[in-house]
Amino acid sequence: MQPSVEDQWATIVASVDKTQSPDLPLNPIHSITTAIAALPSGQISPFQGLSTLQPGASAPYDLLVPFSEPFSYYSLPGDTLPALAKRFDVPAEQIVAQGQLPPTGFIANAQSLSIPNSFEKTTPAYALLPDSEIIFGPSTIDFDIQDWIRKENGYLATYSETVDQVTLNGAEIVHRVALETSINPRLLLAVLDYRAGWVSGQPSPARKIKFPIGFEVPEYTGLYKELILTARQLTIGYYGWRSGDITQLSFTDRSQVRIAPTLNAGSAAVQYLFATLNRPSDWEQALYGPDSFIQFYQSRYGDPWQRALTVEPMLPPSLQQPVLELPFLPGLNWSFSGGPHIAWGTGSPRGALDFAPASTTAGCTVSSAWATASAPGRVIRSDNAVVILDLDGDGYEQTGWVLLYLHIAEYELVSPGTWLVTDQRIGHPSCEGGKSTGTHVHITRKYNGEWIAADGPVPFILSGWQATAGDLPYVGTLVKEGLSVTSRPDGSHTSILQR
Repeated sequence: MQPSVEDQWATIVASVDKTQSPDLPLNPIHSITTAIAALPSGQISPFQGLSTLQPGASAPYDLLVPFSEPFSYYSLPGDTLPALAKRFDVPAEQIVAQGQLPPTGFIANAQSLSIPNSFEKTTPAYALLPDSEIIFGPSTIDFDIQDWIRKENGYLATYSETVDQVTLNGAEIVHRVALETSINPRLLLAVLDYRAGWVSGQPSPARKIKFPIGFEVPEYTGLYKELILTARQLTIGYYGWRSGDITQLSFTDRSQVRIAPTLNAGSAAVQYLFATLNRPSDWEQALYGPDSFIQFYQSRYGDPWQRALTVEPMLPPSLQQPVLELPFLPGLNWSFSGGPHIAWGTGSPRGALDFAPASTTAGCTVSSAWATASAPGRVIRSDNAVVILDLDGDGYEQTGWVLLYLHIAEYELVSPGTWLVTDQRIGHPSCEGGKSTGTHVHITRKYNGEWIAADGPVPFILSGWQATAGDLPYVGTLVKEGLSVTSRPDGSHTSILQR
């Protein structure tokens, strides 16, 4: 007879080495413990189980740190059972909790788990940055990019560059990358300053003008494209860790190492970025040495853990999508032309769906049909074929639920500031903005600045149709009350649906 979960838990608790308990973090930095201590009595910490290095201390020079068995792990915001199974490389049924774990949804914050150790060595398990310091989310609302650059009075303050035939200054470039990728502008500025001295000084040598971050990809020169590459690596690491699909680092010398499975997504993202820029020994000094990027970041931008305490968890365990309608009017036939695929840019989760209006013309035209608001909200951005609909109406793209529509034609485009109710017109589907082989609307969701997967803990549901991802991007189905519609880019009958 198999022992009950409660009996298994009692055995595990009795056997776990108490020195590994997250209640007694190893070498905690003062700021993270102070942040936790500042919580009101009874409030659960979003950082439970994380530990960081003491200020000025170094991690062991060997970047591979062994763990004892089993892992005593406290669930972090955004954790799911499938993702933990991938990160810890164990079957999901071997992850033991005192209570029941949801099979696919978010696990409650700070839930105590015991997980077998399948690794001999990993990267250091010291946390680097909270999740909210990676994402263009609530903590960025009061950060003035232009004012910060002006006060620092470095090279970036006088820099300009032509992007898509428009001349932008340094602040405008940083802001554009933050908007496009939903990556925190503080972090973009800090990486730029740490790597090249652009924000607070003057870059030297001249090579740091052409490749300020240091990716040195020939077709990606200048600030805008190097920041796009920076955001891309952070995005890959962050969302790949969220889903459990990124579990190891690859360094510039092509060596690889497993990421410590107990880290939060923000720390995994920073580890991932710096691995793409360094050999292992330089990587460790950059992140865990006495003059690390993290120490630099805190000295310039203040305590990130205290700041995070005011906005995290970014993804509450009880998070649910509001009621959303298909982005076109009732009674019309449209095609479900694309199943779940990347929300925005390389590395973002498969959070977007594509819908195409009926047309007698193949290829790219501006449709006479209208894309419509899927829910009430305020239009807070409307340019470059993108419309952002803010569902909480506070005027900030970084907070609450936000819908992004792409490939909306400039002709008759809704104006920023417009308040829309469900089914009001946004604009005409087209091929404008990004790469497209046919007229359609790309729609995706963000919550607190995070891109949300379509087939994940918070499923994408439009007019009762729930998205299910296929094995490949753009492949998928919409399911409702026993009916299903299959995505087809050619608009064949199996993809047709009507509200």
